Amino acid sequence: MKEDFVKETKIVDQSKKDKEEELLKSIKNSKNNLLNMYNNLNLAEGELVDYYIYRIKAEEAKYDYLIKKMKEK
Repeated sequence: MKEDFVKETKIVDQSKKDKEEELLKSIKNSKNNLLNMYNNLNLAEGELVDYYIYRIKAEEAKYDYLIKKMKEK
């Protein structure tokens, strides 16, 4: 049996500008995710309330981390 191998590509270091743009994009995505989760929490019933609270706490921690990283730059 013949096996196909996938050649790995090198990860090219991003420029400082690209890293900052990616960080800003991640912050915006995290903020949008939080807004959506807050809206869903308002409509949730039963066990879904716990689910959205857990997801919101996790996303808030991620958002805080990203903001902290941006402030360091």
